[in-house]
Amino acid sequence: MTASVTWDGPEGTVRPVVTAPATVLSTIGDEVDPADPAIVQLAADLVATMRVAPGCVGLAAPQVGVGAQIFAVDVTGHPKAATTHGTFVLCNAKVIEASRWKAGREGCMSVPDLTGDVKRAGRVVVSAMLPGSGETIEMTTDAFEARALQHEIDHCDGKLFLDRVAGAHAIYQRKVYL
Repeated sequence: MTASVTWDGPEGTVRPVVTAPATVLSTIGDEVDPADPAIVQLAADLVATMRVAPGCVGLAAPQVGVGAQIFAVDVTGHPKAATTHGTFVLCNAKVIEASRWKAGREGCMSVPDLTGDVKRAGRVVVSAMLPGSGETIEMTTDAFEARALQHEIDHCDGKLFLDRVAGAHAIYQRKVYL
């Protein structure tokens, strides 16, 4: 990766998060032009929306009702994070290498009442474009950040974590801590 991926774009507006069964969540998002000012603003809105949601480590455009291949991630400070690239936004991301597969528990703002065990790669290399510059980068990461990237790429591809669980036995009611 040659460029810094840390988000330093404009301030965004908090958008409402859509929940399943909204159609946009099960539709493959369109590839985007990362230099388009509307996409740069959407990137900023994703970051702003993610930052106001307690415990949120990622948010994809379909989760705010936009069928587009763009998402924000920030696992900084999460206890399961080994590697972190800070707050970043990626467009048209694809996993190009995946290894170290392992099951882990996932939740999602668009499926607020459930969590599930999902098998994901513990190390990934992702190819993507940066909003604003349009620069193509490759990002290598592992552990929890790798899981978050795969989760958000799935959103852009019209999939929820529920589509990846092994079966009903791997779905759980979300615990609420008072």
